Amino acid sequence: MLEAGFNNCKWLNISLLTKNLLQANQDLQGIKYFTSRVSNNPDKQKRQSTYIEALESVGVKIYYGHYQRDTVECSRCGNIWPKFNEKMTDVNIATHMLNDAYQDKYDMAMLVSGDSDLVPPIRTIHEIFKTKRVFIAFPPKRHNNSVSLVAKGSLTIGRKKLVDSQFDNDITKSDGYILKKPKEWL
Repeated sequence: MLEAGFNNCKWLNISLLTKNLLQANQDLQGIKYFTSRVSNNPDKQKRQSTYIEALESVGVKIYYGHYQRDTVECSRCGNIWPKFNEKMTDVNIATHMLNDAYQDKYDMAMLVSGDSDLVPPIRTIHEIFKTKRVFIAFPPKRHNNSVSLVAKGSLTIGRKKLVDSQFDNDITKSDGYILKKPKEWL
């Protein structure tokens, strides 16, 4: 998630960002992107679909959770409005990290997140798999001490890395279809 002021960085090529974060002696085995599909907002849905297609065009594997609808009621006026909560994303991340460690798919997993809900699986990986490392790359303004304390290394992604890791405005997919950066992100 990008904070306010990073609008021009939403067309982020996660594959390029990951390669820009790796050390010369590190070999990238794969990239997994965990998200939930936006619903009830056609404009956001279209932007998200375009972005997901762009990620898939560079080999990023996408894994989905879902949004659960809830309601919020104002205690003063009694007005009720819908609220959507993302579900299963953290569980999916934890499951994949643990399963990939078990299958020996990595020596070091780089997790781009600042979510403290991921502390237990990180700790578990380090306890069970003594030679595995979970390294944290915090998004800008998302540093979290509890996550940093259980990680075996961390950094905060700088704005320059984000700017240097953007897709071109137009992306030609393997089938010739051209994806265009959403105009709201220009």
